[in-house]
Amino acid sequence: MTITDDASMNGSTVYRLRPGWRLQWEEAQQRHVLLYPEGMVQLNDSAGAILATLDGQRDVDGVVATLQAQFPDAPPTAIEQDVLEFLLDADRQGWIHHD
Repeated sequence: MTITDDASMNGSTVYRLRPGWRLQWEEAQQRHVLLYPEGMVQLNDSAGAILATLDGQRDVDGVVATLQAQFPDAPPTAIEQDVLEFLLDADRQGWIHHD
C-alpha cells in the first residue's frame, strides 16, 4: 500500500458507507448513484466499483485485491492508487467512514 496523507488509513482499515447513505444502480442513468437524506451523488464507473466493495468487512487491501481480480487487464498499481485516492476523498466528503 502506498503512503497517503491520512495517517489513519492503512491496508487493514475497513470503510463503510455513512449511516443513512445507500449505493444504488440507476437504470435510467446507467450508473451508480449514492443516495443520502438530502440528495444524490452521481458516480463514475470507478467510484461505483469501489463503493460496491465497501461492505463493512473488507479492508482496504481487500478492496484493492477484489478490484484487481475484477479488472485483470488494468495495471495493479493504477487500481491501488485509484482506490486510495478515492477512499481518502470520499472520507473527506463524509460519504464513508471507518472505525
